[in-house]
Amino acid sequence: MSEHAIIRTLKIFIILGISLILLGHFLLASSYLTDEFGITGIIISATCIAVGVLFSLPTKIYLTIMLMKMEEKTSGTSKS
Repeated sequence: MSEHAIIRTLKIFIILGISLILLGHFLLASSYLTDEFGITGIIISATCIAVGVLFSLPTKIYLTIMLMKMEEKTSGTSKS
């Protein structure tokens, strides 16, 4: 898998993670789900937030490391 494909896949995971975090927050903020399902509604909302964090944070770290390596390569060749 090329670096561009990996970066594209990681960006998709970041967007999906942020979307799940926002969905979980919306479900908690709206009283319909918690009134209708009670504790189960809160668990569903918390699960959306937890999965969103799992998707978004590690991919950001990986992308940062990859970008730092790319910057090292470009700055290392310009110093020579």
